[in-house]
Amino acid sequence: MAVEAYCVKCKAKQPMADAKQITMKNGRPATEGKCSKCGTKMFKIGAAK
Repeated sequence: MAVEAYCVKCKAKQPMADAKQITMKNGRPATEGKCSKCGTKMFKIGAAK
């Protein structure tokens, strides 16, 4: 299942392409990728499920 995040360009939740787990400076997990529809960078705080 693809990770969904809010795309600020599309103004809707979209599936994230090229999603990868990262760790923010404060140690919290996050997911980073691109919008599968328009290609804009997406970011979601929290571990991917």
